Order: sequence, then structure tokens, then C-alpha cells
Amino acid sequence: MGAEIVAGKRAVLEAVRSGVADEVLVAQGTRRSPAMRDVVTAARAAHVAVREVDRAELDALDADHRGVTARLARAAPTLGERDVASRDWDADAVVVVLDGVEDPQNLGAAARSIEAAGAEMLITRTHRSAPATTAAVRASAGALLYLPHARVANLSRALDRLRDAGFTTVGLDERADRSIFDEPAPDGRIALVVGSEGTGISRLVREHCDLLVSVPMHGKVGSLNAAASLAVVLYAYVLASRGRSAG
Repeated sequence: MGAEIVAGKRAVLEAVRSGVADEVLVAQGTRRSPAMRDVVTAARAAHVAVREVDRAELDALDADHRGVTARLARAAPTLGERDVASRDWDADAVVVVLDGVEDPQNLGAAARSIEAAGAEMLITRTHRSAPATTAAVRASAGALLYLPHARVANLSRALDRLRDAGFTTVGLDERADRSIFDEPAPDGRIALVVGSEGTGISRLVREHCDLLVSVPMHGKVGSLNAAASLAVVLYAYVLASRGRSAG
């Protein structure tokens, strides 16, 4: 199950717009403030109740609520390997596979880029991987409320399922011989695999990638974090090769 509470203005706004918010809670005295105008207006349009509560009640729900939370009528569903195998994919579907990203903030930041780029699904591991917690939903600016998210026990097997469905599996690896600028991304369905900042893609997962690409670094820092690297590859490699933007 995913988060049952979301906090922070952007995440709450998206929860209301996506139809999963059951009730919005705002800090006492802030309902009519300019900062809450968008949230209250959206809630009214969606017929979602808005209730002012003491900050102590918000603190009990989420320490970093920033003055507003929402209770969800239903948590965003978590999919599994069977859903990966049975899905009717678009002809040019993009799937992102995160290997070992354990920090909820990084998961959320990655999900925000994935959803904005129009990818069909995010796949992560069930173990040693961040779940879609309240913190992750907030960091995603609500993207995790929209983005199909499959958690699987075995990423290598999930990649095999995707390859059976016609996907080319592309791993992001700083040691790769080719960069994202050397040649266009493959045509058709693409599964983009990104590892954690510290260790990258695990050996077994790397062996299930059809090709490996890197993001060239021209400054003094040696690498980007996983979420930043992912955003670069999605927009400068996958979408650019298809001659379109995520807009």
C-alpha cells in the first residue's frame, strides 16, 4: 500500500485534482490565506471537505506538513510483476526501473521526472528500495498519485518480462563506452534502468540490459544523483530521439 496521508501544498493539490483526497486539513487560521487559495479552490471544485485544525494535529500526521495535509480515500495502488507481464503497453512506451534507490526523497524526485516525461510505469524492488511513503509523495509533488508503480522481488526477471514484451532495456552506467549523445535512443519501447548514486546498477541487473549509456560529465564533480541523471536521460536522450517534448 502507498501513503494514506499526503502533506505539503503541491502534493495535496494533486491529491485533490486526481480524485483520491477524502478530506483536506489546513492549519488553524490559514484557510483564507493567499498561500492556501489554490488548495481550497480546488477542494471546493472537487467537493472535498476542508477542515481547519490545530497544528498539533497536523504535526501528529506529518512533521513536515507545511500547514496542509490530505487524508486519502484510497492509497495509490502498488502493482506487481504480474501487472508488468500482463499490461497492454503502448508501441513507444517508456518504463523506468530504479535499482536500489532507498531514499524517499530521491524516489519522489525521480517519480516527478518520470511522470512529467510521460513514462507509463515506474518499477522498483520490494527490498532495499524506498516505498511510496508520505515523504516520497511530497517530494514527487504528487506525481506518485498518478504514476503506475510496480514493486517486484526480482528486477532481472522483470526486465526479462519487459524484453518479452518488446522493450529494449537501456542501463545508465557511468562506465559505459557510449554516452547518451553518441547515437539516438532505440526506437519502440524502452525500459530505462537507473541505479543508486553510490553503487549504480547491480551486476545481475546490468547483465539484463541490452545496452549501457552514460551521461558525460564536463565539470569538476564526478556524477549526478540518480534523480538528476534520470531527468537528463529522459529528456536529452529518450524524448529528444523521438523528436518531441513531454509537453
